[in-house]
Amino acid sequence: MAGKRIDFRAVILAGGSGERFWPLSTPELPKQFLRVFRGESLVRQAVARVRELAEPEDVFVVTGKHLLSATRRELPEIPRRNMFGEPMRRDTGAAVALGVRIAARDDCVLGFFPADQLVTDIKSFRRALRTAVQMAARNDTVVLLGIKPEYPATVYGYVDPKSGKFHEKPSEAKARQYLKSGYLWNAGMFLARASVFRKAFADYAPDLSRLAEPSVRGRRISLDDVYNSIPRISFDFAVMEKLPRVEVVPVDCGWDDVGGYGAFDRYFPHDSHGNVREGPCTIVDSDSNICVARSARISLLGVRNLVVVTTPQSVLVVDKSRVADMKKLFEKR
Repeated sequence: MAGKRIDFRAVILAGGSGERFWPLSTPELPKQFLRVFRGESLVRQAVARVRELAEPEDVFVVTGKHLLSATRRELPEIPRRNMFGEPMRRDTGAAVALGVRIAARDDCVLGFFPADQLVTDIKSFRRALRTAVQMAARNDTVVLLGIKPEYPATVYGYVDPKSGKFHEKPSEAKARQYLKSGYLWNAGMFLARASVFRKAFADYAPDLSRLAEPSVRGRRISLDDVYNSIPRISFDFAVMEKLPRVEVVPVDCGWDDVGGYGAFDRYFPHDSHGNVREGPCTIVDSDSNICVARSARISLLGVRNLVVVTTPQSVLVVDKSRVADMKKLFEKR
């Protein structure tokens, strides 16, 4: 396909529940709308990263039905017809299948990108994305952008760049083994031609396949009916882990899924005692705390390793070592 422009369309996956950054984020305005990192919301940054390869009319957004209005306000340059709201949460399996249905044009290359991640080296990301688009255009396989691991994470999938075999979230022992073997993290960014995605759904996730089928004039489906009948499953489990192999494009682009308040330690300045402060905070004889005051002043005395957040509606106090357990708060509410 040398010399020929590849038909590429980007799909931004912009669901989310707002749990990991509660109370800064909420189910009504989840993480992708936060303007905490680099001055713009994460969803706007996700759209900007693909801008050189996809014009606004070639960018699609899959979000929750209840988030459509907020998403349209945040991304006014994206045509309204390119934004679709899922009637209920069914994880990324359904979101990717719906994205194939709404965004495919002939057998174009589709790329799927989470709306709630951070990339600090945009040039490296775009260079890798161009390579991935070209690879997806000429191969009958799914192409994955692979991130070099920084530690043996158990919350990410891994891919072996040599064999092309995908492995979903491992145990810590397996993760350590994967690091030694040169495996890469799965960042949830997938590319393939539309026909490749549809075949993968038909072969490995037939329950979701109907949602990925192309629309036919005169034939409509009820998303409510379809979503009521399909399983809640990630695209990783439904498809990626079952593929014989995937193609991998390694990328070192300062990627971070900013999965919780620990990201404040990575991206915000610290005082001489290792505290992060945003808003009116008084800190005395206290070390290594994260204080985010969006309403009432925060005053700390003689404590360490806490995350304390105030908003007009809520107050959060959690030990840093427990931020990964934030979902437990919602189980009790």
